[in-house]
Amino acid sequence: MSKNNYHILGVMSGTSLDGIDVAELAFSLSEDQVWDFKILHAETIAYSDSWKSRLKEAISFSEAELQQLNSTYTQFLAEVISAFIKKQGIQGLDAVCSHGHTILHRPDQGITLQIGNLPELATRIRQTVVCDFRVQDVALGGQGAPLVPIGDRLLFGEYDHCLNLGGFANVSSEMNGNRIAHDICPVNIVLNPFAEKLGKPYDEGGELAAQGIVNPALLRQLNSLPYYKIAPPKSLGLEWVKEFIFPLLNDSGLSNMDILSTCTEHIAMQIADRCREGVSVLVTGGGAYNDYLISRIQTIKNMRLIRPTPEIIEFKEALIFGLLGVLKLRNEVNCLSSVTGAQKDHSCGIIYFP
Repeated sequence: MSKNNYHILGVMSGTSLDGIDVAELAFSLSEDQVWDFKILHAETIAYSDSWKSRLKEAISFSEAELQQLNSTYTQFLAEVISAFIKKQGIQGLDAVCSHGHTILHRPDQGITLQIGNLPELATRIRQTVVCDFRVQDVALGGQGAPLVPIGDRLLFGEYDHCLNLGGFANVSSEMNGNRIAHDICPVNIVLNPFAEKLGKPYDEGGELAAQGIVNPALLRQLNSLPYYKIAPPKSLGLEWVKEFIFPLLNDSGLSNMDILSTCTEHIAMQIADRCREGVSVLVTGGGAYNDYLISRIQTIKNMRLIRPTPEIIEFKEALIFGLLGVLKLRNEVNCLSSVTGAQKDHSCGIIYFP
C-alpha cells in the first residue's frame, strides 16, 4: 500500500492499566518524504476493576488460562473499538493498528506476549488489523521494546530526547546517525499501587510524594539495582518489578507516602542520569502530569522539559502504533535494530483481514 494519505485507528493499552487508548488518526507523507499527522478524535476507555485485577494477575496464569484470557480480551477489545467507531461515525479506515496488552515480557528468554492480537479481532470489527508488533523482533534476538522510537524520529525529530512516562520511563534520541532508546526505570507501575493504598487511583500532580520524606537507605538500594548498569539495548517488564522493586519497598517498613516520595526521587535521578545537560526533552505519558516528578528532574539536571498538548501527552503511543501499522502496510522498516538489538532493521507486525 504505497499511497501517501492514511486514515487509521491507533489502539494502545499500557502497563499502568489506565485503560485502552483509541485514536482516530490521519497520516500524510509529503513529496520530500516527511510524515505529518492529525489526531482527529481520541479517548481513553478505562478498565473496570475486574479487568484491572485479571490483567494484574495474568502474569501467574497457566498456559490454558492465558489462552482463555487472550480470547476473552480480544472480544472485549473488539467491543471497545467497535463502540468508538460507531460513536465517532468513522468510515473509510485503512486499518486498525493495535498494540494489545502486554502480559509477559522476558526477551532474554525469547518470550513476549501481548493479548488481544488474535485474527478474530479483524473479523469482529470488520476492519483490516495490523497488530502483534513485538514477537518478530524478539524472534530476531531483539528486546521487542521500545518500539515507539521510530515514531519519535519520524514525527518528533526536532527534540533532542523523547521521554515517555507511563508504566515505565523510556527515552529515545539520535546518536551518530542511529536512533538509540531504552527503558529507564519503572514509573506508574510502581507509583499507582502505593497511591491506591492511600485511597487515590494515582498520585495526582505528585502531591502525595511531595508530602513524604525521601529515605536515603531505600533510595541507595533502588539506585544500586544491576539493571541500571547494563548498557542498552534493554527493556523492562512487570516480572522485573515484582522480582526486584516490590520486595524492597514492602520490606522497607516505610509509610506509603514515604515510599512514594523515595520512588519519585529514584525515578527523577535515573531519568536525569540518562539525559544530557541543556537538552530539549519532549515529555509524554501520564507521568507528564506529575508536576512534582518533573520539578525533581529539572532540579537534578538543567534540561528543557517540554510538555506538548494534552492530546499528544495522552495519546502519543496510540499515535505511533498507528504509524507503525502504516509502515507495515507499506512494507517499510518500522523497528530499528539500533534500538532493540535485533539482528536487523525490519518491518514488524501481522496483518489480518476481516
